[in-house]
Amino acid sequence: MADLTARIGAMTLKNPVMTASGTFGYGLEYSDFIDLSRIGGIIVKGTTAEPREGNPSPRMAETPSGMLNAVGLQNRGADYFVKEIYPAIRGIDTNMIVNVSGSSINTYVACAEKMGTLEHIPAIELNISCPNVKQGGMAFGVCASSAAEVVRAVRKVYPKVLIVKLSPNVTDITEIARAVEAEGADSVSLINTLLGMAVDVERREPVLSTVTGGLSGPCVKPVALRMVWQTARAVNIPVIGLGGIASWEDAVAFMLAGAAAVQIGTYNFIDPEISIKVIDGINDYCNRHGFGSADELTGALRVN
Repeated sequence: MADLTARIGAMTLKNPVMTASGTFGYGLEYSDFIDLSRIGGIIVKGTTAEPREGNPSPRMAETPSGMLNAVGLQNRGADYFVKEIYPAIRGIDTNMIVNVSGSSINTYVACAEKMGTLEHIPAIELNISCPNVKQGGMAFGVCASSAAEVVRAVRKVYPKVLIVKLSPNVTDITEIARAVEAEGADSVSLINTLLGMAVDVERREPVLSTVTGGLSGPCVKPVALRMVWQTARAVNIPVIGLGGIASWEDAVAFMLAGAAAVQIGTYNFIDPEISIKVIDGINDYCNRHGFGSADELTGALRVN
C-alpha cells in the first residue's frame, strides 16, 4: 500500500483528498454515507464575521456538465460557528478547515482571528475569490495588490496554516499566486468557480436572481487543470487543485500537473461516497505504477 500522506505547510493529511467548501456542509451531513475520518481534510462552508442571509432565490441552476450557484455565502457568522458548530465537529478525526470570507479587510481579519483560537481547527482557507457576492470576495482576488493586502493583514493575526483560494476570473493567476505567497500564504487552492450566467429564453430573464453566478462541475476541469499546472510552476508553496474532479483519474491528473492535494466539490452532490472512491483510486494507481507515495505523483507529468 502506498503512503498517501500529504503535507500542507505544518498540517499533515492522511491522504491528499479533501472536500471543497460549500459542497460538504460541516461534514456531519455526510456522516451517514461515509467514514469522515478517512478523508484527508474537510473544508466547511464559508464563514464570515457577521451573519449573512445570502442572495434571494433562485440562486442555483443546472448547466450542461455543471451547475451555477449564487448562494452568496449564507451563514450564521463566526460567533455562531464557535459556539454551536465547532463543538459538534471538533471530534471528527480529520483536518477540519474553515473557509473564511469577508466584505472588507477588517471582516476577514476578525473572522480569521476567531478561527485561530480554536484548537482543533488547524487551518483556514481564505476565500478571496468568490464570484457570487456583491461586496468583497472576488474583488480582492482579481488584483495582485489587493490580494496581497488582505493576506498580509490576516497573516498578522492568524498563526496557523493559511490556504488562500484563488479566482480563475483573472488574466494571469500566477501573478496573484506569487503575490499571496510573498505575504505568507502557506498554500494556494485553485480554482474557485468561473463567472457564468444562464438565461430563461421563454421569460427573457436571467435564471439566477443575481444574473451571474459561479460555474462549477466537470465542465470547468480543463481550465482548472491548466491553471494548477501554471501555478505549480510559479510558486514554491503547495498547490491544492480543484475544479470538476469527478473521479480518481481526475484527481491523479491534477496531482501530475503539480497539485500536492485536491478538493472534491460539486460531485459530492451526485455521489456522497466520491471522496472515498478517489482515495482508493489514488492508492491503486500508485501501486500499479510503482509510486511509493502520493507525494511522488505531484508534478510527475511528462512534458516534452
